[in-house]
Amino acid sequence: MTSLKYPDGGAKITVQNNQLVVPDNPIIGFIKGDGIGPDVMHACLRMWDAAIAYAYGDKRKVYWTELFLGEAAAERYDGNIYPAETREALKDLLVSIKGPLTTPVGKGFRSLNVSLRQDLDLYACIRPVQYFNGLPSPLKNPELVDVVIFRENTEDVYAGIEYASGSPEMRKLEKFLKEELGAKFFDDSGLGIKPISPFASKRLMRKAMQFAIDNKRESVTIVHKGNIMKFTEGAFRAWCYEVAREEFGDVTITEEELYRDFGGKQPAGKILIKDRIADNMFQLMLLQPNEFDVLVSTNLNGDYLSDSIAAEVGGIGIAPGANMSDFIGVFEATHGTAPKLANLDMANPGSLLFSGAMMFQYLGWSEVADIITHSYTEVINKKIVTCDFFAQMDGATEVGTSGFADAVIAEINRGVNVEAVRTQQQAKEAAERKAREEERVSRPTAKMLETGRTPMTAGDIMKRNLIGVPHDATVAMAMQTMRTNGVSSVLLHPATSNHAWSIMTQKDIVTKVIHANLSPSATMVRDIASPLKYLISPETSLHECVTLLTLHNIRRIVIGSKDGTPIGLVSDTDIFRTVQEFGLPTE
Repeated sequence: MTSLKYPDGGAKITVQNNQLVVPDNPIIGFIKGDGIGPDVMHACLRMWDAAIAYAYGDKRKVYWTELFLGEAAAERYDGNIYPAETREALKDLLVSIKGPLTTPVGKGFRSLNVSLRQDLDLYACIRPVQYFNGLPSPLKNPELVDVVIFRENTEDVYAGIEYASGSPEMRKLEKFLKEELGAKFFDDSGLGIKPISPFASKRLMRKAMQFAIDNKRESVTIVHKGNIMKFTEGAFRAWCYEVAREEFGDVTITEEELYRDFGGKQPAGKILIKDRIADNMFQLMLLQPNEFDVLVSTNLNGDYLSDSIAAEVGGIGIAPGANMSDFIGVFEATHGTAPKLANLDMANPGSLLFSGAMMFQYLGWSEVADIITHSYTEVINKKIVTCDFFAQMDGATEVGTSGFADAVIAEINRGVNVEAVRTQQQAKEAAERKAREEERVSRPTAKMLETGRTPMTAGDIMKRNLIGVPHDATVAMAMQTMRTNGVSSVLLHPATSNHAWSIMTQKDIVTKVIHANLSPSATMVRDIASPLKYLISPETSLHECVTLLTLHNIRRIVIGSKDGTPIGLVSDTDIFRTVQEFGLPTE
């Protein structure tokens, strides 16, 4: 049994006052992994150290300490591929990085990666996907791809709540679902449970929002399948919007507000919050990838999206990733172990290399991340590549894993003007944002359609500028208010806390005052208004809105906050216009 000892001279990363505190000599754990893991880890350790030395000279240094999982752990811990000592060290050190680990399929140990996420509560899988000039890609304009995916890690179908066909547990659940809840599905089905909670959804959105703020990102898009799974995926969407609205309301704006209140011109300092249905998101990342910045998704959708978007810019061989809790970060190569290439010095180290760049960004050593990114790009532009890219590029020079590391280190030592690189990148991003804004302003409806905006709920299309009058106002005063503001209804404020909100419409005035030959100046609005019977939540679907309007023979319905205060209104005209512009909400 191995007894882990940290290297002399290093200091542990800590958390103080809810902030990560990184010394100049941090101890960081690394796990080589299985298959090609040792090859790429050895190469990356050299490149990371070279970038640190170039950025800081002898002022900063990482004290690397090897930890063991998978096959390497089994050799040292009497066959145990998941030793408690490693698990505790990952918690203790807070920040670590690992190569790929073998994942058994079908039976036995579920997955080392999943076990780590659950045991360390690494609830956020973060996957940046960015194109590097010169790499082969199936897209015409892969340079438009630059997104960061925040995938929920602990719930959804990956929670592991499933029962095999024919098992006693499955029979018990089948009986309950069919007999107690009236569910309909084929006999002998394997059964799985898909939990989605407000707690897990909100903390993921919170982390994505903070990332967007810290990195001056333009937008955060919630990816979901809420049009079908309304109480899981739909709830995820609603909870994410709730976090944006209630916790980050001073720095966020919704798409509906962007177009309605600002004519498509995004206010300075505001992050745009939008959502897209998952299947449409795959299409949009091919057709309009530069419209998306930070993506927030449930577990399974995020798994699909991470790999499919990575394929647009060169594949998961260069896609970095991290699994994180509030402070613990396990950065990792996102590809598999590729056992046929193990120990052959042929593997592409890009995924692990950029996972390290992510790690240094997290530590606050952004200079190291920028140096790595720039030097890698320069090497690729010279067409010095490993075998996976060599087969796809004309005129390239093939090198091994260690040879590629040599080329990157040589580029680092040649010199990198970090500030110039940053200035150039910032100018490029500003120009792209301005171009998107000009399109939104000049052709708003077309732009909404092109970028996949699909209004789904009352909150998406409601009018927020509600017009109210006192309960003791005259009908004549209310009529003037309605004409001045161009509205066909007004709300009546409650007379006391014991009274409810009421609404008065043009129809009420026509039928109850004019038809009755009453004087508008002598009639009080409280005498003809109707109590709000159908106050709905912003998350109410448009289909449900139509049902309520039809069943109760009304033309408008009021949206309320949790405490019952009216915050918006949706009319049949709003729904008509929405369907005419965007089509029926998809199912």
